[in-house]
Amino acid sequence: MLKGINPLLNADVLQALRAMGHGDDLIIADTNFPSDSVARQTVLGRLLRIDAPAADVVKAVLSLYPLDSFVDDAAARMEIVGKPDEIPAVQQEVQKEIDAAEGKPWPMISVERYAFYERAKKAYCVIQTGERRFYGCFAFRKGVVPPDAE
Repeated sequence: MLKGINPLLNADVLQALRAMGHGDDLIIADTNFPSDSVARQTVLGRLLRIDAPAADVVKAVLSLYPLDSFVDDAAARMEIVGKPDEIPAVQQEVQKEIDAAEGKPWPMISVERYAFYERAKKAYCVIQTGERRFYGCFAFRKGVVPPDAE
């Protein structure tokens, strides 16, 4: 255990988050997402796991991970097939964690299911959660940490 770091963040996840650079994508996926096969196509090339609900995982990750403020798609959700404007409870919970981490409203864009799969394959890595509710799949583009003020 380390002070100040959410205990959900295991060593493999911490290493991946630290290695990622500005503009790299992170996928946080539910248990039904084809995480292993997609993760094999990512930069990291292997699956990471945090067995917890999606909102808890997002809260832990965003406690360390800056979102990219230079793009409109830094936070994205997989849209429901046939209902692109519907936002299920799992996505509402994650939206609250994003807003809390950023200290302001930070909207997620919606991404069609197969387009989301393609974005995921190009990501740096995939973290599969223990989330069993459908459409608990998210993409986060890494931003920058500014230098300390002098």
